[in-house]
Amino acid sequence: MTKSIRTLCSIILLASLAGTASAADVKGILMDKMCSAKAVTGGQKAAAEHDRECALTTACQKSGYGVYTTDNKWLAFDAAGNEKALAALKASKKTDNLAVTVTGDVTGDTIKVASLKLQ
Repeated sequence: MTKSIRTLCSIILLASLAGTASAADVKGILMDKMCSAKAVTGGQKAAAEHDRECALTTACQKSGYGVYTTDNKWLAFDAAGNEKALAALKASKKTDNLAVTVTGDVTGDTIKVASLKLQ
């Protein structure tokens, strides 16, 4: 009986830990971390005005990337997400309003990027 209770407790604990990271499709504006403060204070308009040229500067690349979401939150990308964002920016012809859909696991204010697509 005691072993069954331990097993049940272990299963419950693992299930609750699995819920800390949630898979999500997140829509928003692709930005670099260095310029994200502009969006946090200026909202969606400021985020949409952020341009590709700025995001590709050396300083902005080094700061890393993330998404300013449609519900006005900043989610930073993991290392793989930063690489995907940089590749997408380099391949894109868009100059601003870098709308993006990001799929990945959200934990706190970070997203572990599985896929990223500029719109």
